Amino acid sequence: MTDSSSSSFYSSTPFAVAGYMLCSATLLISNKYAVYKLPAPSFILFSQLMGTALVVKAVASTGRIECDALQKDKAIKFLPVALIFLATIYSNMKSLQYANVETFMVFRFSTPLVVSVADYLFLGRKLPSPRSWGCLLALLLGAIAYAQTDSAFHVKGYTFCMIWYCIFCLDQIYLKHITNTVKMSNWGRVFYSNFLAACPLVFAFIGDEEEMEALKNIDFGAGMAVFISVALGVGMSYFAWSARSLLSAASFTVVGNTCKVLTIIINVMLWDKHASAFGIGCLLFCLVAAYFYQQAPMRAPVGKDDDDVIKADIEAGNDDECINEKKAIVVEK
Repeated sequence: MTDSSSSSFYSSTPFAVAGYMLCSATLLISNKYAVYKLPAPSFILFSQLMGTALVVKAVASTGRIECDALQKDKAIKFLPVALIFLATIYSNMKSLQYANVETFMVFRFSTPLVVSVADYLFLGRKLPSPRSWGCLLALLLGAIAYAQTDSAFHVKGYTFCMIWYCIFCLDQIYLKHITNTVKMSNWGRVFYSNFLAACPLVFAFIGDEEEMEALKNIDFGAGMAVFISVALGVGMSYFAWSARSLLSAASFTVVGNTCKVLTIIINVMLWDKHASAFGIGCLLFCLVAAYFYQQAPMRAPVGKDDDDVIKADIEAGNDDECINEKKAIVVEK
């Protein structure tokens, strides 16, 4: 493989999506285990975010990667990103503290319904096709069926899941907007989002008596659990921003859902707080529905011709069958 082809592969959509799926699936389990071993979610999150920022800067100093320097104007633009990013991950950690992994995924599976509409309203995409709407509704039905099996119901768990749900939908749309409008290297986005989000967390865990008590009693096993979550967080940050820049907001959300099949397998094998066989079947039904979801194409601006519509479809990543159908219509005209 030549240098140019190697570089092309590492910047390709399959590489970004595969890396994101692997890190996302394992990071969720890792975070759950870290919170179980060390009930200090704010400290774990701070370690993950600041650890990622420091690793990125350290590697950038060797010249191996490109990372934007910390600048005031970029920091101001990225501050809302960091705050939304922080709120998303923090509510995620609190959800995992009080609810099992599958309960959290129920909420995750239904997010494409909201994000698809937001894609249409704010990011210039068409609404999903009837097939895709069917897939999204199937996701919701599978989630509802699972909810009936949740024997580990906890009011706090569902409360934090609802808070996470609202913030996550905002996160998917706003971060895609920033990716499109603020020009930075991918590692630069990783550094800015993690560093700016980590700073407020210092006050969060220092001011929490329960977390400080847990830190005083930390053992080697808990320390290793936090270290592994930090390592996975570095990979997750890079691949998430890379995949986000290559996919629509709704497609990125669906990819995030499909990767959970690996999470389910790992969770069933390693953890005793998981769903029943019927509940897991509901989740697998959701994943099958997500597989058949098709990304909606971009809307052509007013005054653009059919060739521009086809070009927009190609940029949106639609399949060849969809594009060829539109080419046939153009030929008939």
